[in-house]
Amino acid sequence: MSWDTHEAEARSHVEARSEGDVRIVVMAGEFDMDNVAELRLAMDPRATGVARFVLDVAGVTFIDSTALSVLLQPALERPVVLAGTVPPRMARILEITGADVAFVTASDVAEAATMVVPPRSG
Repeated sequence: MSWDTHEAEARSHVEARSEGDVRIVVMAGEFDMDNVAELRLAMDPRATGVARFVLDVAGVTFIDSTALSVLLQPALERPVVLAGTVPPRMARILEITGADVAFVTASDVAEAATMVVPPRSG
């Protein structure tokens, strides 16, 4: 089955807000190559004034490699923290691809926004 853009966007939801230099992104639903435009805007690795991205991923039901790539791009330059419980299907794709090492985890958004994140070893 082929999804049109409207149907693809209806399968996912992204909310983004800034608190100081922290960009908080709430993700819910399915994310794949057909509907990552909103996520790509929220996770812009060139965003100025953003020291860290916090992702509330508790509502994610599916993520493909395209969406994972969008999440990884800002992690090259600054911390990306996964807040809350990472859903099992998402945790599995992170583990299989080795991308789990690119993210820090926190129990909730408040902790993720304020925790000390050690620098990544090169």
